[in-house]
Amino acid sequence: MAEVSRIDAISGRTVDPLERALVDGWQRDLPLSERPYAEIAGRLGVSEDDVLAALGRLHARGVLSRVGAVVAPNQAGASTLAAMAVPADRLDHVAALVSGYDEVNHNYEREHALNLWFVVAAADAARLRQVLDEIEARTGLPVIDLPLVEAYHIDLGFPVQWR
Repeated sequence: MAEVSRIDAISGRTVDPLERALVDGWQRDLPLSERPYAEIAGRLGVSEDDVLAALGRLHARGVLSRVGAVVAPNQAGASTLAAMAVPADRLDHVAALVSGYDEVNHNYEREHALNLWFVVAAADAARLRQVLDEIEARTGLPVIDLPLVEAYHIDLGFPVQWR
């Protein structure tokens, strides 16, 4: 890979060609094999350790939040979208608390009375309910459970424009 390194707009750090190839090239079709990172490494002409190290760097910088399969809602376990109305002065604290749950795969702020939204995916409905109840108890704020009513497929893979 003889590509010039670019600056990561998120962190201001240099992005090496392997990092860019991983982000731009593997948002879909992660190999379904015993060693998917070794397979990716082979296709990119690097070692499995190189791939794992690059993913670790991207995660540490906040470029990646997770690497893994996306499963249709409620096909394996239970999932829901949830929302909360969080006072602005508590938003960072509550968002961090919510993100502390392994079952929460992301949360985000919205410009709305319900300003913190998050997705919870748990092994079963009982654990999903437990997570929502714990978040409510720990924050003292109501959690609105917005279960899926009708599914729409939205392809969330986007080419990344590195600066």
